[in-house]
Amino acid sequence: MSNVYFIALTENCPDKVSAAARKLLETLVEKENIQLSDNIPLKVHFGEKFNRTYIKSENYAGIRDFLAEKKITSCYIETSVLYGGERFERAKHLKLAAEHGFTQLPVVIADGERGEASREIPVNKSHFKSCHIAGELAESDQVIVLSHFKGHSLAGFGGALKQLSMGFASKGGKLAMHMGVKPRIRTLLCKRCKACMKRCQVDAITIDGRPHIDHAKCLGCGACFSICPHHAISILSLKGIWEGLFKGKFFREKLAEYAYASSHGKNHIYINFALNITGGCDCEPRPMRCVAPNIGIFASTDPVAIDAACYDAVKKTGKAFKGYEILEYAQRIGVGSMQYQLHTEE
Repeated sequence: MSNVYFIALTENCPDKVSAAARKLLETLVEKENIQLSDNIPLKVHFGEKFNRTYIKSENYAGIRDFLAEKKITSCYIETSVLYGGERFERAKHLKLAAEHGFTQLPVVIADGERGEASREIPVNKSHFKSCHIAGELAESDQVIVLSHFKGHSLAGFGGALKQLSMGFASKGGKLAMHMGVKPRIRTLLCKRCKACMKRCQVDAITIDGRPHIDHAKCLGCGACFSICPHHAISILSLKGIWEGLFKGKFFREKLAEYAYASSHGKNHIYINFALNITGGCDCEPRPMRCVAPNIGIFASTDPVAIDAACYDAVKKTGKAFKGYEILEYAQRIGVGSMQYQLHTEE
C-alpha cells in the first residue's frame, strides 16, 4: 500500500496553493525519506493558447523556493505535441510558456526542436517492446511531476499517469500511443465552421462537400475532437472499434506502458492539483467550465496511487470520469499500486 498526502483546498488562491504544495513536498521528502538529486526538473504543462484553467506558474512558487533553499537547480520541462498550434515546435512553445508566465526558471523542451530528440526505452509489455521517451526526460533520474487532475477526451482523465505517458513521450511515442484511435465527423452535427480543418496538422480533414476525415492521413492525435465547438466529431470508427475490441490495442493500456517506461527505476515525485477540474485537457485551446468543485493537492511517490486517490475524491463529488481501467492495468504491469493510505495534512 502506498502513501498519498493531501491538503484540502476549496479555493484556487495562488498563495494558498503555493504554500500547500510546498508543505506537501516537504512532508513527502521527510516521511518517505526521499534522497533529492542536485538537479530536479519540474514537469509542467504550460496550457495551450486560449486555455484558462491550466495550473499557473504562481502556484509552483513554494516548490521553486524549496528547491532553491536546498541549492537544487531546476527548470520547467515539457515536450512538443503531435497536433498543430503553439506547442508543436520548440520556438513557439517557448514563446507560449513565457506568455503564460513560466519565466521564473529556464524552460527546456525535452524532445528537441520538433520532437526528434528521443531515447528508446525497453519495456517488453503487451503493446510495446520499447517506448520513445523525450531525450532530456529519459536522462533525468528524478523529476517532480506536476499534474493537473482533470478529464480527458480519450484517456478519460489526466493526472500523473497521463503526464508520464503523453507528457514524457517524444512525438514518435505520442504517435505510437494514438495509432488506432481515428475520429470521424458526424455530418448531421457538423456546422462547417472548419475549426477542425484548421487545427489538423496533416490536412486529413475535408469540409467542403461531405465532411470527411481521411484515415490514411490521420494521426489519431485527437486535436479535431478537442477543438470542435459543436461536438460533431466522434473518436469511434469501425477500424478503431475493431482494433480496440479484437486486437486489444487499448489506448489507455498504451498510456500505462509509456508511464512504466518513464518511471521504472526512477525516483520521481508526484504532485497532483485537483483544482479547476474540467472535463477536457489543458491542451484544448479554449476556455472550459469546471465539472467538479476544487478538492485540493495530493502528493506521493506512486503515480498509480496518487491518480487513484484523485479519481476517488472526484467521484465523491458526484463526477465519475471514464478511464478507471488505466489504474488497473498500470498496477498489473508494475507502475504502482491502486491501494493507498490517504494522509490529510493541515
